[in-house]
Amino acid sequence: MLAKRIIPCLDVRDGETVKGVNFVGLQRVGDPVELGRKYADEGADELVYLDISATVEGRQTFAELVARIAREIDIPFTVGGGIASADDAGRLLLAGADKVTVNSAAVRRPELIDEIAGRYGSQFIVVAIDARCNDSGRWVVTTHGGRTPTDRELFAWAREAQERGAGEILFTSMNHDGTKNGYPCETFARLADELSIPIIASGGAGSVEHIAEVLTLGRADAALAASIFHYGEIPIPTLKRALRERAIPVRL
Repeated sequence: MLAKRIIPCLDVRDGETVKGVNFVGLQRVGDPVELGRKYADEGADELVYLDISATVEGRQTFAELVARIAREIDIPFTVGGGIASADDAGRLLLAGADKVTVNSAAVRRPELIDEIAGRYGSQFIVVAIDARCNDSGRWVVTTHGGRTPTDRELFAWAREAQERGAGEILFTSMNHDGTKNGYPCETFARLADELSIPIIASGGAGSVEHIAEVLTLGRADAALAASIFHYGEIPIPTLKRALRERAIPVRL
């Protein structure tokens, strides 16, 4: 069985790691390279860096940061935020990123997935999906941090993303994100049934048990989290030892 991956996520604004709720009330939590190196040393399998800067200058700062991360960190890392074309993706891959992730831009223009996968290969593109379960039980794909509903449905959009060339799906349940009450494991299990590409679980982690459940009952291939790592609530070595004790395959 393939080892399950643990992936810290770092939101970056103007070259600094920040944490907030839906990008509001942002607080600086550390230098992106130093924090990434710390997580790598602790046993993180991969890292995700998301550029939440809103300016052109911020994009340039982020590209320069990606090059510094590539020089100084020796585990794979994915970058995203503001990628609207294959050229945007190419600049970040050229700077040293291992993968790129796209979200709202792909919802607006699904051909973006084909273009990036066609130019660089499926292994380089992760499609992030934020969805909210409505009162009728339908999972509605959202954009803008879960605030804007679309006419797309989670499972259909995930299948389309796979068919267009996505190498992985990063799914966040906006119903659970930030609650620290666990993941919708049945939804992740259905995604695993319907897709043949890896699934990364995001949003809802508040305990070791939550992560263990989504990796087993939810059959996710990886778990991504931010706050529990940034604030030392669940150190990566502690998490991995606990998962191993539950017979979940992880790299120690």
